[in-house]
Amino acid sequence: MKTPIQDLNQIAKLNRLRRISRILDNAIAIPGTKIRLGIDPILGLLPGGGDTVSGGLSAYIVVEAARMGLPREVLWQMVGNIILDSVAGTIPVVGDLFDVGWKSNVRNIALLEKHIEVAESSKSDRLFIFGLIVLLVLIIVGFAAITVFTVSWIWGLIFQ
Repeated sequence: MKTPIQDLNQIAKLNRLRRISRILDNAIAIPGTKIRLGIDPILGLLPGGGDTVSGGLSAYIVVEAARMGLPREVLWQMVGNIILDSVAGTIPVVGDLFDVGWKSNVRNIALLEKHIEVAESSKSDRLFIFGLIVLLVLIIVGFAAITVFTVSWIWGLIFQ
């Protein structure tokens, strides 16, 4: 079931989410190839903090999608995309290469656009949105903590 765009504010919000997604996943074209990358894999090179920033922006896209009334099933797919991106991102270098190909934010915007256009609205309730925000914050903070712990553990092994 598709959710209608009800006013100019929602159109502006959708355009803002598209821009964020493009910056995170497709901002830079690699000359001579069809490959595009955004700042997400670049931020991922910064231990802990980079993945936290990109995860926060990814979570923002999902929260705004929930506020726009997307069905819960679609929101869970979006959260799954972020979780997969976050799990892969904890693996140094390999995770950043995965980010170049996976593009969770582009996938999430595609899900948003697929389910928002015409037909009846099925607004997500506030409790679900609150729970979604809490879950996304826990995921982002958890993976940032795992990254920091792993880097400090490796650092301790090397310089002990």
